[in-house]
Amino acid sequence: MSSTVAIIISAVIAFGVTAGLGFVIIPWLRKLKFGQTILDIGPSWHKSKQGTPNMGGIMFAIGIIVAVIIAVLTFSLSGGNLESSYSEVLKGRDLVLVIASLCLALGCGIVGFMDDYIKIKMKRNEGLSAKQKTAGQLLVTLGYVLTLWLSHNTVWKIPFIGTVNFEKNILTAVIFWAISVFIIYGTVNSVNLTDGIDGLCSSVTATVAITFIILSYMYGFAGLGIVAAALLGGVCGFLCWNWNPAKTFMGDTGSLFLGGMVAALGFAIKCPLLLLPIGIVYVCETMSDIIQIGYFKLTHGKRIFKMAPIHHHFEMCGWKEKKICVVFSFVNLIGCALAVILVYFGNVLE
Repeated sequence: MSSTVAIIISAVIAFGVTAGLGFVIIPWLRKLKFGQTILDIGPSWHKSKQGTPNMGGIMFAIGIIVAVIIAVLTFSLSGGNLESSYSEVLKGRDLVLVIASLCLALGCGIVGFMDDYIKIKMKRNEGLSAKQKTAGQLLVTLGYVLTLWLSHNTVWKIPFIGTVNFEKNILTAVIFWAISVFIIYGTVNSVNLTDGIDGLCSSVTATVAITFIILSYMYGFAGLGIVAAALLGGVCGFLCWNWNPAKTFMGDTGSLFLGGMVAALGFAIKCPLLLLPIGIVYVCETMSDIIQIGYFKLTHGKRIFKMAPIHHHFEMCGWKEKKICVVFSFVNLIGCALAVILVYFGNVLE
């Protein structure tokens, strides 16, 4: 089987399972009265979304996991593509990266599920405390980084700089652990912040997934393409139900799952620093929040943005949710294109 066929299979299965589950899970969430509670501090027109089923991220979490498992098994059992730069089968360190990516995403998704469940059960927008949520995310993150370390997936290829092996000494080991935890934790929560209006997080993440599919061909890593294709199919399938006006929200269950998946894909290409341009919208969302809070405290009540994160600022300026999704996705595509250029000209391909 060719790698392209495996990638297509992964995307189609993830899309089909996710979109199909909407007919089952959304009514189930309604029956359980797992509706979203809208904060009073948000845009007033969001009140009309009160009661929309939350935790819809379960749909693409299942779809993505099922798709990756089927596509990887099919590709491996068929012997892979013997006529390309891809490995005959997914094995060794590459297979560890694929399995670990699912585990990281699932672990983060479970933390999000717990947060959502507490919010819904208590009928208010307060789930896990900040400390509990951070502890859960860090526990999953440390487990993932430990897996990278034990499997010797510790070599990064930095554009225009070269290859860096973090197993050289204690100092580089400490740097590897510290930077890895920071990148994963930051990425997961940045994706979470992007989930604020109908379709935004899914549409932006779709551009990220497309980029990693392209990079999978450039790196010759079938597993990367299969996982990225499943991510693309999953978020597109979810958009069938989440595009404005949304029939369900992904909740922290979904956004943290996506954050874990995106972070893992960054490590799969052995250059997680490229997550900065690839997820430029995620970065902007986070920075707008940090700037808003910092400026508010320094000036004792003044604000730079009408509301943060920045997608709400544009909402307050009169932009429709669909327009924000389209514009933000286009902006992210520009960052993704920059990342591909950096990889191509940055001498990181073997």
